[in-house]
Amino acid sequence: MPRGAGGPALIAVAHGSRDPRSAATMAAVVAEVAAARPDIPVRLAFLDLSTPSVDEVVDDLAARGHTDVIVVPLLLGNAFHARVDLPALLAEAGRRHPRLQLTQAAVLGPDPLLIAAVADRVALSCRLPLLATRVTPLVAALPAALTAATDPLSDAPVGIAVAAVGSRDAAANRRTAVVARRLAAVTGRPTEMCFATVEPGIERAVDQLRARGAERIVVAPWFLAPGLLTDRLVAAAPEVVHADVIGAHSALVDVIWARYDTSVATELVLSA
Repeated sequence: MPRGAGGPALIAVAHGSRDPRSAATMAAVVAEVAAARPDIPVRLAFLDLSTPSVDEVVDDLAARGHTDVIVVPLLLGNAFHARVDLPALLAEAGRRHPRLQLTQAAVLGPDPLLIAAVADRVALSCRLPLLATRVTPLVAALPAALTAATDPLSDAPVGIAVAAVGSRDAAANRRTAVVARRLAAVTGRPTEMCFATVEPGIERAVDQLRARGAERIVVAPWFLAPGLLTDRLVAAAPEVVHADVIGAHSALVDVIWARYDTSVATELVLSA
């Protein structure tokens, strides 16, 4: 049974985009994931708009003799794609390949490691003197560094606008807003939540941060990859600093493997 010496194969499933930067970024992320555990087969698939599709990757793994696959959604929220689209795709794939065990892992969500990764991107965009590449020492250093505002270009107070996709579901937006609160706790800086597709938009977040005393504003994208929506945010607020997306940050790699490991452990318990 081709599982790799370390366990089942892993399919990392990204959303997909018409913007080629998005697929390229997710390919870079999954390359880092694969490099972290070379004994486990790792594949990238997309839900829509990019290739290869989930069906194509599942069919290929089945053809190669794999019988156990963990599917990790590269999604920041537990919305329609994670709750409906992907389970339906996997159920249909299971009917095509009855000997293939497909287990869907939990979404990435507002994991503390990803919050720290966003803080890392903010610190770098402010030109703060933080050279750490790992999350743990970075979290310890960030509050003091951001509070001191030691950017060589300015000592003005920094505020952070956390920007996410947004949803027509107000409850989903409230759940996403936890990211801003957790980022404030990590950085010690005022934060406001905003969205690229619904209100409150980025202009309101910038105004609120300035009303709270922030003289420099950094937009922290709660996005894994760049694309049309991150471009929209830049166009809507070109006068402020825009941090990089999470991208191929070591924290994202760690979270993906954590979701995989949790699913493997659950499989072992259920089969015991």
